[in-house]
Amino acid sequence: MKGHLKREDDFKERRKHLANLSDEELKLRFWKLAEKAVEPLLELAKTHTTPSIERSVLLRMGFSSLEAKPLVEGAIDRGLISKGVGHLVYRISKEKNIPLRQAGLEMIEGKHWDDAVVIFRGEGK
Repeated sequence: MKGHLKREDDFKERRKHLANLSDEELKLRFWKLAEKAVEPLLELAKTHTTPSIERSVLLRMGFSSLEAKPLVEGAIDRGLISKGVGHLVYRISKEKNIPLRQAGLEMIEGKHWDDAVVIFRGEGK
């Protein structure tokens, strides 16, 4: 076909260092390389979140999407989203000794945010 570049097949050359490995050794090498490739993603996931992830967590905690939205926005407005919005609600619940749902609903009303700022700012990142 005109216009197509012919790719030199160097597979045999490139696989020489793998040729003498057993299936088990190849599997082990594959998983070791896969872990190495995924490691930066896992590190990123430990230190970063998104509003979408935080809404999803709140949904699993029993809040509706209409309730989750202002909680996430409240956390963003106060620079607390990196702490995890579900974690904020949980900590307020524990600090105030009130049910989780009540803590979240009161936060939606504007209550407890100053406490959340104090609790989490003192903990660093």
